[in-house]
Amino acid sequence: MMERTDRHFRVMMRQLTRHTLLYTEMVTATALHHGDRSKHLDFDEIEHPIALQVGGDDPQLMADAARMAEDWGYDEVDVNIGCPSDRVQKGRFGACLMRWPEDVARVVEAMRAATSLPVTVKHRIGVDELDAYEDMARFVRIVSESGADRFTVHARKAWLKGLSPKENRNVPPLRYPEVWRLQQEFPGLDVVINGGIKTLDQVEEHLEHVRGVMIGRGAWDTPWVFADADRRLFGAENPLDEPAQAVRGLLPYLERWMATDPGFKPHRVTRHWLNLFAGRPGTRRFKQILSQRSRVGVDPASLVEEALAGVEQVRAA
Repeated sequence: MMERTDRHFRVMMRQLTRHTLLYTEMVTATALHHGDRSKHLDFDEIEHPIALQVGGDDPQLMADAARMAEDWGYDEVDVNIGCPSDRVQKGRFGACLMRWPEDVARVVEAMRAATSLPVTVKHRIGVDELDAYEDMARFVRIVSESGADRFTVHARKAWLKGLSPKENRNVPPLRYPEVWRLQQEFPGLDVVINGGIKTLDQVEEHLEHVRGVMIGRGAWDTPWVFADADRRLFGAENPLDEPAQAVRGLLPYLERWMATDPGFKPHRVTRHWLNLFAGRPGTRRFKQILSQRSRVGVDPASLVEEALAGVEQVRAA
């Protein structure tokens, strides 16, 4: 979800669901150590509950990242052991670390010692030839002994050579029953399932077998699915009834960002709204207007009303 789950996307999602846990894009521990921490870590208070997702294999740097997460006010910190990209492999983190569970355990142990926040791990069901259920179970057993609070399992293996990151999200088959088995055999752990899940019906089916469900690309492609999550999954009232309410609710947020910087590009915010009407009449017109009109200097209120009027025109036709 790189270049997807930035702070602007997360604020949009908070219009739809108040209780779903949100994750940041993965940031490396090295970037946090050497780079612009505010750029990587700042978020809006409305985003709670929110987890910072970090990549790295150096226990000290990862411990520092965990301390930063707590200092910045995050609700938990997650270790990414799932990304299969070449860049990540060269840095020796992401999915390749499934080959060295003892190293991951040392990272988690150092992070646990550095923060009172929950420390969680997101990983693949397997990597390359280490793709048997027993390989995953061994990884989880070793890392859990270091105190990891939760394991989120992408139910596809990763091929570190021969497949692109995009292909690794689609080509290897989904193996949900093995994740369900993991929860059965480790009843003291919280297991969360991820991969190919797009609807709340699917979420409820998986919750018969595991403690939680993560939706990644589905949240980007069809975000309005989450508009019924609070009622169905958390026993709470849904915040909104229609996507137009979300767009109008986000107008003050867009205005605030544009007011702080005359050169701010509205597209940085509005690109996350493009799929709010996915599957509904008028979504194409909504996308066209937002994409074409989101330029520097545009009046935010006029932009919002024009985009919503485009939806209504299509519906009325």
